[in-house]
Amino acid sequence: MMPWTRLRKLGIIGMNRRNAEFIMPYNQRSFYPLVDNKIITKQRAVASHIPVPELYGHIELEHQSQHLDALLSHHKEFVIKPACGSGGNGILVIAGKNSNGHFRKANDSLVTLEQIKHHISNILSGMYSLGGDTDSAIIEYRVQFDPCFADVCFKGVPDIRLIVFRGVPVFAMIRLPTRQSDGRANLHQGAVGVGIDIGSGIPSHGVMQSKPIQYHPDTDMPIAGLEIPHWQRIMEMAASCYDLAPLGYLGVDIVLDRNMGPMMLELNARPGLAIQIANQQGLGPVLEYMKIIGTIPASPKKRVKLGIDIRDKFAAQAYG
Repeated sequence: MMPWTRLRKLGIIGMNRRNAEFIMPYNQRSFYPLVDNKIITKQRAVASHIPVPELYGHIELEHQSQHLDALLSHHKEFVIKPACGSGGNGILVIAGKNSNGHFRKANDSLVTLEQIKHHISNILSGMYSLGGDTDSAIIEYRVQFDPCFADVCFKGVPDIRLIVFRGVPVFAMIRLPTRQSDGRANLHQGAVGVGIDIGSGIPSHGVMQSKPIQYHPDTDMPIAGLEIPHWQRIMEMAASCYDLAPLGYLGVDIVLDRNMGPMMLELNARPGLAIQIANQQGLGPVLEYMKIIGTIPASPKKRVKLGIDIRDKFAAQAYG
């Protein structure tokens, strides 16, 4: 049997099918700004009582950087990111400040205030934006990851990616930063993806650069069997995100803060497909079944139950 035939039998979908059958028909273009602009996403989340990292500042024009020193004097830790960036590009994580006034990045290297201003200038120029258009810079709270991830994380903050289809969360994985990913929860840069059973919230299969792994490459600790706290709340939060950005095929990224619990980090109108490899199960059968369901419950809690029931229905088709 040819490899592509086997993948199709397993229900694995590729980018072309994702775009043609799930993104184009279900994601109305007029709603894209609700997720492509992180400021708009954050504002709508706050209005909908969905927890998000606190916004410290928003720089839209070059001259506003003149006041950066005063703004940052109130915060030893923070994150700077492009409002319209993608793929984790342009994100600067500051983990502290030394006695000389230099800022310490998450990888322990030091940067000056002038270097931070230069980074913001690059963001404003559109260096990291989706279409190369001019952008703005967000300065926000730096998430302190939950201690449950201490043994399977390298310097950065793990996040949980959920695929929400027609308002129903159907797939989930956790992305664990590594030394290779420079502490970022980005699979393309070398982070570890771990599939999550959406019924229990327990991670299972791990993958790094499309290869299965059982232990975190930097800590040598097993990645399966973690217990993720607040799982029901995380699932309901993901389902609720459909109500603030009504895209039929939606990626929801959630982080677990040690003090504030689950927080929605960002939304994605074009979520990737590596979540299938991490779960060792294809999206195809689940999404096709979801297409023919006539009425989707209005309640996020009921949509979560529907997603779990559907995944249980197709559990026998998982491959391993």
